[in-house]
Amino acid sequence: MTVPRTRPFVQVDVFAETPYGGNPVAVVLDGTDLTGEEMQRLARWTNLSETTFVLPPAAPEADYRLRIFTPQDELPFAGHPTLGSARAWLDGGGRPRRAGRIVQECGAGLVTVRHEGDSLAFAAPPRIREGALDDEYLDRTVAAFGIARERVVAHQWVDNGPGWAVLQLATAEEVLALEPDLSLIPAAMVGAIGAYPQGAPYHYEMRTFAPGAGVPEDPACGSMNAAVGQWLTGTGAAPSAYRVSQGTRVGRTAGIGVTADTDGTVWVSGTTAVCIRGSVTV
Repeated sequence: MTVPRTRPFVQVDVFAETPYGGNPVAVVLDGTDLTGEEMQRLARWTNLSETTFVLPPAAPEADYRLRIFTPQDELPFAGHPTLGSARAWLDGGGRPRRAGRIVQECGAGLVTVRHEGDSLAFAAPPRIREGALDDEYLDRTVAAFGIARERVVAHQWVDNGPGWAVLQLATAEEVLALEPDLSLIPAAMVGAIGAYPQGAPYHYEMRTFAPGAGVPEDPACGSMNAAVGQWLTGTGAAPSAYRVSQGTRVGRTAGIGVTADTDGTVWVSGTTAVCIRGSVTV
């Protein structure tokens, strides 16, 4: 058992288009000597979609190592905690080895985060599973969403660690109208995306449901948007740069930028603001 001590602690609002409109992440800026069990206990207590712990890196090219916990489990990678933890690390005096680029070490490997002033963007990690959903999984998800299978325009495994799958519907309006019964898919990590009409402020509306991680609906999900971005831009179904609205149905105003470089690297960007600074005794 770790001897409790005071550690710097912040909460960061990620992807917010208006103050306190994004997805918060709790960050313990010194996770040294904490056990996984102790980290999980704190993550369960904060009751946020993710709580992270910053540690000294093991990889020589990394600036820090990050462990990421939902209220139920540890994740190898998550998007909004990556951006929020990078902002917290910079705010706490962290200096990257290379100007304008932070290298985060996590369970999924090394993740690059670009920063220019207040702007942060992470490079999407490789997907560990892709391809169309099998019929049984698709049928269960469609039933949980309460829609006819014919309304699904496309579907795909977009798993970069958390286990994501996604259904594409024809319109953003259809996505916003979903009233899923998550009791039918209690272990799922699944999203829905649909397009806005041309000329709208955003290209797509995204919703992500993570009952498998103890999070019924995530206000803004970087990892889902990263893998969906790889899928949509890689197939030519989306432009090389687009914007996603998320969190509307849970009272948030999140905006997420997705950009694909000519080499195929997908970057996910958004605002990050430290909203709470203090300490936590763990």
